[in-house]
Amino acid sequence: MRVDQFDSQVRLLEIAGRGKVAPSPEKKTAQPPRAEFQQTLTAELTKSAPVNFSKHASARLFSRGIELDREQLAKLSGAVDKAAAKGAREALILDDSAAYVVSIENRTVISAFSRDNLREGVFTSIDSAVII
Repeated sequence: MRVDQFDSQVRLLEIAGRGKVAPSPEKKTAQPPRAEFQQTLTAELTKSAPVNFSKHASARLFSRGIELDREQLAKLSGAVDKAAAKGAREALILDDSAAYVVSIENRTVISAFSRDNLREGVFTSIDSAVII
């Protein structure tokens, strides 16, 4: 359920003469528990959120000849979702053709490496890795 589909109306409280809240003339409807609403809201906000590329990462993609199609972007986004679910902050995401260092909280690719550039094999400032 998206927030704009939430069908209960939000009412402003009307203060009666003695500081008491005036009773609502409309029938009260059952609302979902707060925890359930929070879960639904969080799931909807993170669902299909795009993965962004920093200027540095964009330059690396271009200079290293790395091209991403829609399917690869969807896999990359899914890997970011998995890492976020596990509490990762900075992750190395590996696929068949490249490696990406990603800020999970910002959903931003910080740097990218082609398979040819992985010879050194040292990645710093990461707390997790996802293989797709």
